[in-house]
Amino acid sequence: MKMKRIFHPFRSPARHLGPLEQRLLDGLWAKGPATVRELLENGCPELAYTTVMTTLDRLFKKGILTRWEEGRAFRYGPRFSREELSRQVAGQALCQLLDTSPSSSLPLSFLVEILGERDAQLLDDLQELVERKRCELSQPDTLPRERRPKETK
Repeated sequence: MKMKRIFHPFRSPARHLGPLEQRLLDGLWAKGPATVRELLENGCPELAYTTVMTTLDRLFKKGILTRWEEGRAFRYGPRFSREELSRQVAGQALCQLLDTSPSSSLPLSFLVEILGERDAQLLDDLQELVERKRCELSQPDTLPRERRPKETK
């Protein structure tokens, strides 16, 4: 499975969500697209209208939400599923870790240690993913054209 890049690799808006941004995003994932007023009525009654409006606008500008006009207001909805956003954040964190380490094996060994401490099943899952990727890479027809080995005559 190829990791799809949702955000620019050097600007990860999802990595730095504040608690209110996360709360409103969770509300949109749970209830579906909503206006500021609907969010206030359905779970955020203690917040000011302008606070919610500003926060949703910020999430829209970060590329995490979509919005469309509905009368005099905007209706906001998540651009990505919770899983897609989590996958992107995790991928960017791993890329950053690999890029900042002088040795690629150091962050990988740390990852294996953490997985082993958390749950041995995670190590089995990692092994299965690695084997699947090796198999995929060994079959040139499944690779994107730019990554296929050059043909010789």
